[in-house]
Amino acid sequence: MPLHSIPPRRAILRLLLAAGFGLLLSACDAPAPNAVGPAANAATGQWPRTLDTPKGPLTLQRPPLRIVSTSVTLTGTLLAIQAPVVASGGSAANSKVTDSQGFFTQWGEVAKQRGVQPLYQGEPSAEAIIAAQPDLIVMAGTGGDSALKLYEQLSQLAPTLVVNYDDKSWQELALLLGRASGREADAQAVIAGFDAEVARVKARLKLPPQPTAAMVYYENGSGANLWTPESAQGKLLQALGFTLATAPDSVKGNTSQGVRRDIVQLSGEKFAEGLRGNSIMLFNAEPAMVPRVLANPFLADNAAVRGKQVFAAGFDTFRLDYYSSRNLLARLARQFQ
Repeated sequence: MPLHSIPPRRAILRLLLAAGFGLLLSACDAPAPNAVGPAANAATGQWPRTLDTPKGPLTLQRPPLRIVSTSVTLTGTLLAIQAPVVASGGSAANSKVTDSQGFFTQWGEVAKQRGVQPLYQGEPSAEAIIAAQPDLIVMAGTGGDSALKLYEQLSQLAPTLVVNYDDKSWQELALLLGRASGREADAQAVIAGFDAEVARVKARLKLPPQPTAAMVYYENGSGANLWTPESAQGKLLQALGFTLATAPDSVKGNTSQGVRRDIVQLSGEKFAEGLRGNSIMLFNAEPAMVPRVLANPFLADNAAVRGKQVFAAGFDTFRLDYYSSRNLLARLARQFQ
């Protein structure tokens, strides 16, 4: 009988048994402890260790060797800190921000080089996650790539770390994931290198008129998602010396994406009222989008539009990780030199 016709519990049981048998066989053939490979050798710190998570304390007995990321947003940070991620969920393939595997373009080639397997595109699959034989599952607590509905099911089969990324920079995520994977030294090193790059770029920037509204503009021109100071995008701009324009309280009730704290949704009559600032930075957009924003009749009285102070940050800035953040630094250095 095909897998898709098996009742879910029976399918999970079969995959769990198969995964357990596979792990048993691999354990029989495992190399000696001093030849286990770079991921295990590089893991540091005291084990077991306990992490505070949105689902309560999570105790990890040993450094993971097979991390499965159910969040395409978090996978880039795992790759940046050299964590042993073996498989990842993906988004829709071949979009303006993803490659043929549904991975983000900024790190898709890195994932291929390291043999990261694509699990699914879009809707999370418990069967695919379990079949990857994880010893740690990483899951987003918010956002469109959250697999939180599978938490109760998956957490019974492997340690499952839930991470909220809507109020964290990629550096904060790197430290958290570094602790979970034993890659603290790698996380600290990549952050230090990036922070030094931020300082160099900041020293050379000639900023546009401030404050700046950072947003994702809707394709149909009816509104935008405005990044908040808590967002990764907002935090990076502020680190570079930008002053972030925020929405007035009168429109803040018009939010979406559940309990996310990184955006305020502006649409309809709230669009023009909520969009403040003397410059606009368009995330998830290329320069071709700028003329469309300037021509939007709803924004005719906006100060940034009147002054033609509208700029594009690039498609890959929809989700900021180490890789897309470095790309953004390079673009800003060219635009505002």
